[in-house]
Amino acid sequence: MGFKCGIVGLPNVGKSTLFNALTATAAAAAANYPFCTIEPNVGRVPVPDPRLDTIARIGKSASIVPTQLDFVDIAGLVRGAAKGEGLGNQFLAHIREVDAIVHVLRCFVNDDITHVEGRIDPLADADTVNTELMLADLESLQRRVDGLTKKARGGDREAKLQLALAERALKALEAGKPARTVERTAEEEPFWQQLQLLTAKPVLYACNVAEAEAAAGNALTAKVAERAAAEGAATVVISAAIEAEVAQLDDPDERQEFLAGLGLKETGLARVIRAGYELLHLITFLTVGPKEARAWTVPKGAKAPQAAGTIHSDMERGFIRAETIAYDDYVACGGEAGAREAGKLRLEGKDYVVQDGDIMLFRFNV
Repeated sequence: MGFKCGIVGLPNVGKSTLFNALTATAAAAAANYPFCTIEPNVGRVPVPDPRLDTIARIGKSASIVPTQLDFVDIAGLVRGAAKGEGLGNQFLAHIREVDAIVHVLRCFVNDDITHVEGRIDPLADADTVNTELMLADLESLQRRVDGLTKKARGGDREAKLQLALAERALKALEAGKPARTVERTAEEEPFWQQLQLLTAKPVLYACNVAEAEAAAGNALTAKVAERAAAEGAATVVISAAIEAEVAQLDDPDERQEFLAGLGLKETGLARVIRAGYELLHLITFLTVGPKEARAWTVPKGAKAPQAAGTIHSDMERGFIRAETIAYDDYVACGGEAGAREAGKLRLEGKDYVVQDGDIMLFRFNV
């Protein structure tokens, strides 16, 4: 299991340049004019995890299979998109299909690259996009309330729950707050998801800066970080220009040397993924054997059978137990045999909550 992030923002903020760099392809045409991306482009990228290399070496695995992450490059939104301006509702629909939103904000000055509204102000840009998403949510909810009200009056329990959530969301949106600020219980969550609200999605603000500012950011990124903290969103500073250059370097040592020269320890992709994982409450468990070392993604709090199900549904259906070794124990003991001998291999049952970095082998019977 991976997750799908939609890359959004106003035209000419660096969305397609970032997408191209992240996927190391030229699938999205980065150009200095609005709407150069006519259809959403999807790029699947491997999630970097140095733990895989380590366990593959110890386990003498023939291959390494990282988990995957999808990025969707969505054309630039403009003021009035919720009413169909620009390419409007077509792209609001594409945003609805992603798990999280990577909102690219222009935090660099370059007179050669025009801004659709003639100024460099990332907070105003964020407001423009957020307003369009909130207006779309308001319209969607207002259409649904009448139908839910009729069902609720007829005694439909699910309609009552959904109506209460819709009314709370409307109140927040009318106050200028995104739907993700609405508090809800675990019982309400499935009904909340059915509302399919754009502003309910987790948001990562990606501050696109000049190369010289990639390590420390600038005054504009500081303002975005302050806004993100107030909204319960996440933020990351990234230079799409640097990522485009890194993507052209095949040699890992050459990449690291290039990044170090700019005061960076890792690529922007790694930071985006880590922030995205935290945003969506995802963790990674690992499997290792002679054939392959592989990473798998599950939601934080997932239990052993659910983790087994990410490999194959039969494993979840016929789950018996999970032989589990913590990553640090696996490395310290030199592999499975050493961990077993040292008493670090545990037999976990159906109620075991998977921990990040667990190395697991599932026993099942169908």
